[in-house]
Amino acid sequence: MFETSTCEPAAVRDDTRQILKTLVGFDTTSSNSNLELIGWISDYLAGFGVTAELVKGPAPDKANLYATLGPTDRGGVALSGHTDVVPVAGQDWRVDPWRISEGDGRLYGRGTCDMKGFIATALAFVPDFLSRPLRRPVHLCFSFDEEIGCRGVPHLLAALARRPVRPMMCIVGEPTNMKVMTGHKGKVDVVCRVRGVPAHSSLAPRGVNAINAAARVIAYLEQLAHRKAEHGPFDEDYDIGHTTVHTGLVQGGTQLNIVPGHCDFEFEIRNLPSEGPDGLLDEVRRFAHEEVEPAMQALDPATGFSWEEVARYPGLDTPHEDEVVALAQALAGSNDTGKVAFGTEGGLFQAAGIPTVVCGPGSIEQAHKPDEFVTLDQLRRCERFMVRLLDHLAEGSPAPGA
Repeated sequence: MFETSTCEPAAVRDDTRQILKTLVGFDTTSSNSNLELIGWISDYLAGFGVTAELVKGPAPDKANLYATLGPTDRGGVALSGHTDVVPVAGQDWRVDPWRISEGDGRLYGRGTCDMKGFIATALAFVPDFLSRPLRRPVHLCFSFDEEIGCRGVPHLLAALARRPVRPMMCIVGEPTNMKVMTGHKGKVDVVCRVRGVPAHSSLAPRGVNAINAAARVIAYLEQLAHRKAEHGPFDEDYDIGHTTVHTGLVQGGTQLNIVPGHCDFEFEIRNLPSEGPDGLLDEVRRFAHEEVEPAMQALDPATGFSWEEVARYPGLDTPHEDEVVALAQALAGSNDTGKVAFGTEGGLFQAAGIPTVVCGPGSIEQAHKPDEFVTLDQLRRCERFMVRLLDHLAEGSPAPGA
């Protein structure tokens, strides 16, 4: 369907390497500002005559970046990536996480895989995209706070929704070993706060033990997890082919001889796109309020459960017949597709009416770990992907030496 350029790069380009080195040098851990990195990208684009737009959220020290390469009167292909990374604190790194190290065909550093390698490659090809007239544009969409619940990109999507022109499709460059992924699970992250009544432990029956109440709900969450594993629904395209339920954090109590008057726990539901999480959330809340809370409130009406939804993003389930799938397959040079269990911003693009797939360099097995790396081979594959995208979008025949 699409022609493949015969001028594919044989080695990782120097500009890709240098841009990746620069991006990794910015500590954009989600708890930090990303404005220094965004400012660098904006200045880089300005050097080629491209105006970048910054779209902020509620925090003044965070911003998304949006820019268009090529014609601005029609929608094109969005290349999407998040600029934030996970923390390095508590991890045993053998190399400086904020400085690129090379060895054994790998580039090490925080974000090399997830996902500054993709962003660097896209930026390296900016002059290439500008050097030839394009039938449709390339849109650069770089977000903040993806790692803490996809909190940044909704502000960008809201801004795009108010415009007459927006991307016609999107490729999210999360690490997939350059394989085209058409689906991922959704996620909801909830904190439950349990209010009890403290008392001396020798008078335990006169208090309301918040940890015990929390434990009953946590046990119920585990039962839901087992039920999903046994009865589904199932989608065998995923490594874990069912919705999962997981409790990850529990904090409560003061010391052993005090009946705990408080307990907080945080849990998540990673749902198949065909099964929303709200039914399960309602079931958990019903159990807490109807089965556990009455005995607590018999001793003190002020006790009970409260809930805070910390983060939520939808799953992605792109039909195989969508144009974005065929295009991404041609760009990746493979007809294979799959689905990933980890979440991305792809579901949010899809929910905004922009057909989306996930395809980027590196393996999720290396993400979030000490000595994170991306292989040079994966970056070369991503560069070939960009060359083919240029050939597909450009008017006329491929330019020599591309």
